[in-house]
This record gives sequence, structure tokens and C-alpha cells, in this order.
Amino acid sequence: MTEPTLRRRMSAAERRDQLIGVALVCFAEKGFNGTSIEEVAARAGVSKPVIYEHFGGKEGLYAVVVDREANSLLHSLRGAVTDPEAGSRSLIERGSLALLEFIETHPEGFQIMMRDSSELGGSSFASILNDVIVRVEGLLIPKFEKMGFDPKAVPLIAQALTGLVAMTGQWWLDNPEFSKEEVATYLVNMAWNGMHHLELDFSLTPRSA
Repeated sequence: MTEPTLRRRMSAAERRDQLIGVALVCFAEKGFNGTSIEEVAARAGVSKPVIYEHFGGKEGLYAVVVDREANSLLHSLRGAVTDPEAGSRSLIERGSLALLEFIETHPEGFQIMMRDSSELGGSSFASILNDVIVRVEGLLIPKFEKMGFDPKAVPLIAQALTGLVAMTGQWWLDNPEFSKEEVATYLVNMAWNGMHHLELDFSLTPRSA
């Protein structure tokens, strides 16, 4: 008779990673308030005290999940928009693809950050975008000055470009019939052609009283 194979005991680090992965799915499905420690423990095949031992409670577990996903997104976006030699079009393409790549590979993390990460003081999606916006501003200022535009408008343009990609990415998560490349193509086409044909003396059409 064959002896039963003994299951190897997870190390503390392995157990921690497992719990984070299970919690990520739970929080994405039901949000913070809709997820219980009991459910996470049941899905992970552990007792509740194991989760308390590693994270101190649901709030601690949630904070770790959000911070891990936020750091991953921030690393991707920073790498995409920090090349001072990148042209305007390249900047838009890299930033768009970096965010869409994250949404494609970390859909649960993106859902959590867009929904309720800021409610508990975690790394909110808005704070990540603000970091990216500051970096985009630094790259756009010399380009605007060279074109003769007032650089004080750069924060507005950087906000608009970043928001365009972020909100479209949120929509894409629920409409996956478009490929990542298709979404990026439409975004860059619209953003680039809009920027490329900016008029220096443009003004709004006067409204009648």
C-alpha cells in the first residue's frame, strides 16, 4: 500500500503571500465592507487566528493588499513616463500602455483601488495618478515653452491626459471586447492629434447674452 504524500508546510512568507492573494480576490469581488475574515480564512484553508497573526485584522490585511497593488502600478507608470528624451507622442503611448497592461494583469487590484482604497487611508488611485501627473508636467514644460505656450497650462494638460487614460481604462475593464492595443491606439490617436494641432491663439466662441 502506497504511503500518503505529506503536504509540505508553508513557510511564514509563503503563507503570507497566499493570504494576500486570496484576500485580493475577495476584496475585489465584495469590497472591504462585504468581505469578512471568516471568508478569507475559509478560502485560504486556515483558521482566523492565522490571519490575525500575520496582519492584525481585516484592516491590516486590506492595507497590505492595496499597498502591494499600488506599488506595482506606480512602478509601471513611473518607468513609462520618466524618460526626458521621450517625445510627446511616445510619452502618451508609454503611459497608456503601462496603465492598460496593469489593468490587464492586475484586474482585481485595479478594481480595489478605483473603488474604495482611499476610505481606509490606503494608497488611493488618485494619489498614484497625482505622482504620475507631476512627472508628466516635468516632461511637458520644456516642450510647451519651445512651442510658445504659457507653461502655467501644463498642470491642466497633464491632468487631462492622465485622467483620459485612467477613466478609459476603468471603462475597458468592463468592456474587454477591445484589445489593449486597440484601446491604446484610440487613446493615443485622439490625444496626440488633439495636442498636435493646438492653436496658439485659440479662444472659445463668444456666447450671446
